[in-house]
Amino acid sequence: MGGVNCDESRQTPGELLDQYTYRLPPAAIAQRPAQPRDASRLLVLSRTADRDRCEHAHFFDLPRFLAAGDLLVLNDTRVLLARLFGRKIPGGGKAEVLIVRQRDAEHVEVLVRASGRMRPGRVFELDAGYRLELIEQGEPPTYVARIAGPGRLADLLELAGHVPLPPYIRRPDDAADRERYQTVYAREPGAVAAPTAGLHFTERLLRRIAAAGVQTAWVTLHVGPGTFRPLKVEDVARGALHAEVYALPEATVGAIDGARARGARIIAVGTTTARVLEACATPDGTLRAGGGVTRLFIRPPYAPRVVDGLVTNFHLPRSSLLMLVAAFAGRERVLGAYREALDAGYRFYSYGDAMLVL
Repeated sequence: MGGVNCDESRQTPGELLDQYTYRLPPAAIAQRPAQPRDASRLLVLSRTADRDRCEHAHFFDLPRFLAAGDLLVLNDTRVLLARLFGRKIPGGGKAEVLIVRQRDAEHVEVLVRASGRMRPGRVFELDAGYRLELIEQGEPPTYVARIAGPGRLADLLELAGHVPLPPYIRRPDDAADRERYQTVYAREPGAVAAPTAGLHFTERLLRRIAAAGVQTAWVTLHVGPGTFRPLKVEDVARGALHAEVYALPEATVGAIDGARARGARIIAVGTTTARVLEACATPDGTLRAGGGVTRLFIRPPYAPRVVDGLVTNFHLPRSSLLMLVAAFAGRERVLGAYREALDAGYRFYSYGDAMLVL
């Protein structure tokens, strides 16, 4: 696997963050997805030093850039209707609650947005006859909470839950988001944000990809709210990120081993998929199936051990996801591609256009 074309090993964390800044006009942030899904644009960027030019296409052109025998690995997590609205008790002030993770039948990890100081003992009345009480501080800024009501958490989310659109989408969620902020292959509930590179796929496109002799395999990573949180200097200094739950099946390890044996490429659909594969790789690139929690922070000068190509969206400035893409193609090349995409009118972030790094 190739390295990167910038030396970041001697820089301070603050200097590193400053090198991942770019100017993004607010109008370039997509507020609605492309229709149909695969009509989004696709910028193709080469990882090799002798090709700096980008190629411009549409996502439905993806099979043209793949070869028979290549292996696409996709994240099959399913986004929960995890955003809830309610009122503080006493006082009645408005509150917004994001269910981050379910611990057991009664206890959840949450983020809360409400006036006043959050502390254990604070109670909120939610819709559909449910109550939520903060029990203890979790990993900041989350809290562990007890939830009680007439049914299960799944019932509450189905009755009163909203699509947890990211904060840069400046509108309330609507009925269309329930389907569009979900991949067509989502099946394992647990995410509070979509693996957005997968939003561009349609059933028809997946059939075309299979007909071209490209294989597919699956991982699960439940995307957490930390994916939208701006990086802090201390995050870079300690070299670890927010925790996310993952699973790598034996069947996917076997598919990757088979692709490597025949000299084919392993192409991760999304930074979440790349994070799973790289987290499960030993220093020599051997993969181990299993599940757990990862805090892996992929950034230059990290050299990928498993992934040869990456399908991804365009990411926030000063973000861990932008750093991950730079680990595959080099910081200067990636930022140059971002500038070209902006000049060409590409749409950015979760509902925006896509990039293919090969």
